[in-house]
Amino acid sequence: MTLSVPVLPEGVDPAWLPPEAFRAVGARRTLIRGSGPLVETVHGEVADACGRFGGEVVRGEPSGAPYDLVLEVTDADPGLGLGLGLGLGLGLGLGEEGFVCRRADGTTTVTAAGPRGLLYGLFHVVRLGEAAFRGERRHEAHRPAVALRMVDHWDNVAVHPVMGQVERGYAGGSLFWRDGRARGEVERVRAYGRLLAACGINAVAVNNVNVHATEARLLTDRIGEVAVIADALRPYGIRTHLSVTFAAPVVLGGLPTADPLDARVRQWWARAVRGVYAAIPDFGGFVVKADSEGRPGPFTYGRSHADGANMLAAALAPHGGTVHWRAFVYDHRQDWRDRTTDRARAAYDHFVPLDGEFADNAVLQVKHGPMDFQVREPVSPLLGAMPRTRLALEVQATQEYTGQQRHVCWLGPMWSEALRFRPEGEGGVPVGEVTRGGLVAVSNVGDDPFWTGHPLAQANLYTFGRLAWQPDADPRRVLDEWIALTFPSAPERLVAGLRTLLRGSWRTYEKYTTPLGVGFMVQPGHHYGPSVDGYEYSPWGTYHFADRDGIGVDRSAATGTGYAAQYAGPWAELYESPATCPDELLLFFHHVPYGHVLHSGKTVVQHIYDTHFEGVAEVEEARELWASLADLVGPARHARGTERYEEQLRCAREWRDQVNSYVLRKSGVPDEHGRTIY
Repeated sequence: MTLSVPVLPEGVDPAWLPPEAFRAVGARRTLIRGSGPLVETVHGEVADACGRFGGEVVRGEPSGAPYDLVLEVTDADPGLGLGLGLGLGLGLGLGEEGFVCRRADGTTTVTAAGPRGLLYGLFHVVRLGEAAFRGERRHEAHRPAVALRMVDHWDNVAVHPVMGQVERGYAGGSLFWRDGRARGEVERVRAYGRLLAACGINAVAVNNVNVHATEARLLTDRIGEVAVIADALRPYGIRTHLSVTFAAPVVLGGLPTADPLDARVRQWWARAVRGVYAAIPDFGGFVVKADSEGRPGPFTYGRSHADGANMLAAALAPHGGTVHWRAFVYDHRQDWRDRTTDRARAAYDHFVPLDGEFADNAVLQVKHGPMDFQVREPVSPLLGAMPRTRLALEVQATQEYTGQQRHVCWLGPMWSEALRFRPEGEGGVPVGEVTRGGLVAVSNVGDDPFWTGHPLAQANLYTFGRLAWQPDADPRRVLDEWIALTFPSAPERLVAGLRTLLRGSWRTYEKYTTPLGVGFMVQPGHHYGPSVDGYEYSPWGTYHFADRDGIGVDRSAATGTGYAAQYAGPWAELYESPATCPDELLLFFHHVPYGHVLHSGKTVVQHIYDTHFEGVAEVEEARELWASLADLVGPARHARGTERYEEQLRCAREWRDQVNSYVLRKSGVPDEHGRTIY
């Protein structure tokens, strides 16, 4: 049965799938060959487009006039024997998600070995637009670089007294939950799945990794509510995952222990997992935060993280499920006086000794940097140090430390740098290939009419999906895709304006916030806005150690915490010395005098002054540019963007003045340009 296209509630923005984006497909004659639920989804998409733009869609065997577009599922993998496209080797198949696109004799053909590939092939044609139907097109093979491309929602079922309905969420409430129960707004969830599929995402975790009492019950007596969400996402190829508490056998099962080596505990998990799969046969698996920031874990019982992960992996294995075990484990009760303790070291120290001990269906989920999604961090050394373990890279699309979706901060360049980083040095394998366990983003979506709060923050979620599909893709090309889909037929003035607003926005944000990789300096708790010493004497281990003589954290092997030595030789040597350390990471790795001269030729203190003034000036220019686009982006979208730019400018000025004043008062060194510093 053909599946209809989701209908958005009135006032909800279509994001990168406005009806106009389907004009090229909808104005043509299309043949669809294949069967199964996802093929019905494809048929529904094409039929809806044809109904809008006057085309025709035919099912089954060809008949009558020639077709402009053929979408077909074949029994044989279309990639076998083809040494073409995207680095595919001779004889390498495309799997269930890949497809081949070609154009000859006036017909564009998408051929896939499975319905998932056909769905992604359709959205590929939508991205191409009219270009899909011009000229000749050789066999182009497309397949995702990794099998799992997931979005983790930090949504709470019950409203948390501190974190609210969505922890670190900046786009309203949850799409799934409201005030302790499921929202039941299936059509919008289905529309969300459609947006995710259109950029290549195929998995969603529907609740917070910090699993509280109400959320814990989703595993057992409330699994039916999760099943409703899974039903809504399934038509777009999205598998549902669940965050669970390691202490579930105690919290839910009444057992006296959650020891992963206890037979009773293992039996309890096996029963619980059977119940999950009875409700959701294609369930993806669990996400677990254990022994981290107060969450329960195997350390309570003297067991290792491999013991804990493998227990859950054993319960999931008979059903084809996976456990994603987060590597975000560190001492959050450290003594700020003790400079030998370094939060950045923690993940490596905990997990590298366990390399090779994790089950095949256990994935270690590693944040892209060693700290906590800062505006600038080095790539985590853990990503190059566990060759016998399946690793997944975790990034944060919700902008906890990068403006909270009140500031424009397109993160594509940041993520691309991490994915292209080669842990073994030049000639080694990039992170995008090391992370065979998948790529994961913490969601930036809520029930806001624009999905992401700031309309331009939609570009972050879209970019993540496309980079997860092809980690070595040029993020600027991905941004152009987002612009073309979101604003079909946009005049060059709008395209150029959006490129200017977004391409440099990460660097702009970095300029007016934390300098040279020092990180944090945010208000404790909610993490919005400047507080230079906010965490300086806290147990969370996020320090900058500024004094009258200098600033930064000594993480060298010679005189500091030794963190730099966690990297392979080429990087360890580069980071070890202030003379070779890249400027943008200098204060992450070294405590240096304010007069230290950067590779740029500026002193540290003058760099801080200059970049903070430059950052504010760039926000002022961006605000004016956005104002000039009022006639091209629609009144509701423009009004929201205007409101957010006003707040971004106010906050950028506050960052500039607090950081510059702090450094002036510590160093006593005036700005060489004589600008106002308080």
